Amino acid sequence: MGLLGSGRFGAIVAVMFVLLGFPAACCLAQAPTTPPPAPALAAPVDSQYVIGPGDTLQIFVWNHPELTVSVPVRPDGQISTPLVENMRAAGETASSLSRQLEAKLAEYVRSPTVNVIVTQALSTFSQVKVVGQVGKAQAIPYRAGMTVMDVVLAAGGLTEFAAGNRAKIVRSDGGKEQEIKVRLSDLINKGDMKQNVPMRPGDVLFVPQSRF
Repeated sequence: MGLLGSGRFGAIVAVMFVLLGFPAACCLAQAPTTPPPAPALAAPVDSQYVIGPGDTLQIFVWNHPELTVSVPVRPDGQISTPLVENMRAAGETASSLSRQLEAKLAEYVRSPTVNVIVTQALSTFSQVKVVGQVGKAQAIPYRAGMTVMDVVLAAGGLTEFAAGNRAKIVRSDGGKEQEIKVRLSDLINKGDMKQNVPMRPGDVLFVPQSRF
C-alpha cells in the first residue's frame, strides 16, 4: 500500500509538474526575439551627381517630419513637396537643391535645415554610355568611383577589331563638349593604370575600329 501510495503521489507530482511547466514553456516560446537588422541604406552617389528626371529624392527637413518626404523628379524636371508646389530639381546637385529648398521654406518655417539624398539614380544624367568596338554597346548606371576599366569590363571587353589606344571619352562640362583620349590597349594589356580615367555621369566612351 505504501508503494502504491507513493506511486500515485509520484504520478500526481508529475502531472502537476507538466501543468506548471506548460505556462513556462509558453512564456519561453513567446519571448521576444532579436529584432531584425535595419534595412541597408541606399548606396551613396557622387557629391557632384546632377539630378535628372526619373530620379527619386529623399528630402529631410530637420525638426519638421511633416515636411520630410520622398519625391520623384518628374519628366519636366520639377518636384513637388509640402509648401513648395513646383521647384526645378533637374540640373542641380543634392547640395544646391537643399539650399534652394531652404530659401523657399524660409517663407513658412523659421531657419529651415534641409538635406536632400538621391535614393534612386535612374535618370539619363546618371548613366555612362560605351559605344564602338566593345562586346556590347550599352548605357551603364553610373556609381561613385567608376573608372574606364569598370566600363570596359561591364561592356564585355574590347573586340578583336578595336583600336583601343585611340579610344576617347566625350564629356559635357558646363555646356561645352570636351574629348579625353584614353589608351585602352595600354591599360588592358600593359597595366598602365594612368589610363584608368575616372568617369563622370553622362560620359560617353567611344572605342573606334582599327585601320587596316
